[in-house]
Amino acid sequence: VGLRFVTRIMAAESSMMCTITSMDGDSFEVEARVAKMSSLVTNMLPDEGEDDASEPQEIPLPNVKTLILTKVIEFCKHYQLEEKMNEIDKPLKSTVMSEVVQEWYANFIQVDQETLFELILAANYLDIRPLLDLTCATVGSMIKGKTAEEIRQTFNIVGDFTPEEEAQVRKENPWCEES
Repeated sequence: VGLRFVTRIMAAESSMMCTITSMDGDSFEVEARVAKMSSLVTNMLPDEGEDDASEPQEIPLPNVKTLILTKVIEFCKHYQLEEKMNEIDKPLKSTVMSEVVQEWYANFIQVDQETLFELILAANYLDIRPLLDLTCATVGSMIKGKTAEEIRQTFNIVGDFTPEEEAQVRKENPWCEES
C-alpha cells in the first residue's frame, strides 16, 4: 500500500503544470518539476500542502524575453527529463565546450554573443545554477588563452586607456602577463 501511495504522489507531482509568461506576454505551459530548476520560480509556486497547490499556476517573468525563455525551458527540460549536465571543472580544461560538457549542452550553447549574454542574465535572474555555470564557462572558453587585445576584439570592447596608461598598468602589474 505504501509504495502505491508514493507512486501516486510522484506521478501527480510530475504531472503538475505551471504557466510561465515572458516579458513579451507569451506563455508556456511547463511541468512544475522542470520549472522548479529555477529557485525564483520555486519560491513563487505554492507548497504542496497548500490549498491552491493543485491549481494551475501562472508565473510572470518580466525580465526574460520570449526567445531567451524558450532557450531556458529547452535547457531545463533536457536537464530534468533527459540528461543532467556534467559538473564543469574549474579552471576550464579546454576552450572546446564539447570537451567540457556533453555534446547536447555544447551544441545548445552555440549561440551568438547577444543571446549568450541574455542567457547569462536570465540564468542569474531565475537562479538556475547549471545554466549559469554553462553560460559563464562558455564566456570563459572564449577568453581562455587570449591576450587583452584579442579579448577586446572578441567582445567589441573599446580600450579606454591611452597607450601610455596601458604601459604603466603593465609595468605595475607584471603578473598579468604571465601565463
